[in-house]
Amino acid sequence: MEIINSVFSWIIKKRIHQMELFMKYPIAVQNELFLNLINKAKNTEWGKKYDYKSIKNYQDYISRVPLQDYESIKDQIIRIKHGEQNVLWPTDIKWFAKSSGTVTGKSKFIPVSKESLIDCHYKGGKDLLSIYHNNHPESKLILGKVLVVGGSSAINSFSNNSYYGDLSAIIMKNFPMWVEHRRVPKMSIAIMDDWEEKIEKMARSTSKENVSNISGVPSWTLVLIKRILELNKTDNILDVWPNLELFMHGGVNFSPYKEQFKKIAPGNQLNYYENYNATEGFFGLQDQSRIEEMLLMLDYGIFYEFIEKTELKEDNPKTITLEDVELNKNYALVISTNAGLWRYVIGDTVEFTSLNPFRIKVTGRINQFINAFGEELIIENAERALSEACAKTESIIKEYTVAPKFFTNKSTGKHQWLIEFEKSPKNIDYFSRVLDNELKQLNSDYEAKRYNNMVLDKPEINELSPGTFYNWMKSNNKLGGQHKIPRLSNDSTYIDQLTEMV
Repeated sequence: MEIINSVFSWIIKKRIHQMELFMKYPIAVQNELFLNLINKAKNTEWGKKYDYKSIKNYQDYISRVPLQDYESIKDQIIRIKHGEQNVLWPTDIKWFAKSSGTVTGKSKFIPVSKESLIDCHYKGGKDLLSIYHNNHPESKLILGKVLVVGGSSAINSFSNNSYYGDLSAIIMKNFPMWVEHRRVPKMSIAIMDDWEEKIEKMARSTSKENVSNISGVPSWTLVLIKRILELNKTDNILDVWPNLELFMHGGVNFSPYKEQFKKIAPGNQLNYYENYNATEGFFGLQDQSRIEEMLLMLDYGIFYEFIEKTELKEDNPKTITLEDVELNKNYALVISTNAGLWRYVIGDTVEFTSLNPFRIKVTGRINQFINAFGEELIIENAERALSEACAKTESIIKEYTVAPKFFTNKSTGKHQWLIEFEKSPKNIDYFSRVLDNELKQLNSDYEAKRYNNMVLDKPEINELSPGTFYNWMKSNNKLGGQHKIPRLSNDSTYIDQLTEMV
């Protein structure tokens, strides 16, 4: 074991030094990576179309290659799915990560190259462990096993040489042997399609393991842990896994789930580290203990551009590179990757919390906001206000969604909140007042529309019975994995479905 620790320590220190280099020279690292991507893809069909051979700098690139989204490259992806190669990327693409996002989203199939798998997704996971051990040198993490709460989709075939599934399923399918030896549960359970049966089998099999760290989306990880607690007749997960010390989470904002985790893992033994690992790539990870912002990873084969949120309304939005970003501004993320996504707008928005080094936090989605009355409410506003309301009313939120409620008799509209509480506030009206006042503090547009209830009335809070959101997801065949509950909607589609269920 001493030899293992020595080798592991050497690997950690080597990688930390590499991170320090890109933190010190971020622009140079990104510029070199950009030119390498262009050179690698110059003889692909896409590279020939946009004459990548003659691209010398970023200005050449943006003047020639338009911004892309999934619909604009879907035809190329379909061709690759059916066996054509050298279309978007020179090496063979055999894997496609199925992404459906929120409850009613249509499936997308994102190409996953050998390079993106090894130099991006795997590298991100290894880096998070390196950073954690560097920050916690006394850790015994390596002595235990990692519980991966991943996708609920097995690997499927488009053809004899083309496969798709949840990103987590693809990653697990391609794990090296030494990683697979440390991971639980066994593969046959991990990629089961039936989520409820999978949860039961995961709970029963992993209860007996020495789990030291967990990786997963907070919402679905909680579902699993609560079942494990029931089976073991305890309310403290540390009774089941006494060596549990790390939860690596991502996919959704952790704030609404933080109090629930504190309740089932009391004390300070369990550390929480966030990562930003989307279907399209691994972008960031938390590099500081108990500081909730993520280091933007600059050497994963991804070149970054950014669009200021206000520019998104324009026909040809202006993009900028890391050199020109500013603090406390909302940017849409644009990526060019080692899987053949070129100037691809992924739909997420981020805000820079530091420029030296470049650290970010995810603020939401381009298409998840409420602007029915000119209030420009974003997810970050909603979740900060909810956190304040929970703190002041000693309540805990399990899940929520919010949408505008319109009136036909010329009276003012309002926001309708459907909330499932883990611990309900004693006074729901006080909860609503705190939420409303905090939103006014955070968002001047919201405050203006709320003035004297002239445009926007006070929020309407509807408390849902336990299990409502779970049953809703189940009815939409969206249990488990990467599936997320839509938080903010600009219409009442989700609200109506939930209300009808109730």
